[in-house]
Amino acid sequence: MTDNGKKTDRRIVRSRAALRQALLTLMEDKPFTAISITEIVELANYNRGTFYSNYESKEALIDDIISDLIEKLLLSFRAPYEKMEFFRVDQLQAHSVMLFKHIYEHSEIYTVFMKSDMLMALREKMFTALKKISTEELVYTNKDIDEELLTIYSLHALLGLIFHWVESGFKHPPAYMQEQLVKIINYHPTVAKTAIEESTKR
Repeated sequence: MTDNGKKTDRRIVRSRAALRQALLTLMEDKPFTAISITEIVELANYNRGTFYSNYESKEALIDDIISDLIEKLLLSFRAPYEKMEFFRVDQLQAHSVMLFKHIYEHSEIYTVFMKSDMLMALREKMFTALKKISTEELVYTNKDIDEELLTIYSLHALLGLIFHWVESGFKHPPAYMQEQLVKIINYHPTVAKTAIEESTKR
């Protein structure tokens, strides 16, 4: 690559990073649907020409943010099993769970989405991506249970845990969440004591 090509690439990286950050900053105070491209470029200190040389719309910009986030999410999800022929879930070690570390490292972005009108879009794309690699890369041996239903059940539970953690303002450190996830995975309750008021039992 020529020096001019490298300079162009660096400019593209810088301008895209600035546009992404500008959009995320604006989303802290107003809905995505109410944000204009003019506001984005003014905050990023670029012009509309620069914006359109990188993105065709603000929707393309936020898709770029989400895609980058999900790419990193999938790397963290794969971490415990990517080098194994057989993944023993019952032998999963908390320190090998990288998912919560990823979420925490990008806590500012997840927090912005948590409070925005784009939360459901992010969650849906996270679910779709995780379901795809779970279906393609993890094959379960228990044929008594529908694999698709098991995957859907597990992923909705996992995403519920993740977004509860984000919503709590990251009340617990990532290491605690890793340990709790492993304990939850290995917890198979067979009985639970009820705590229903006597009046409702009659």
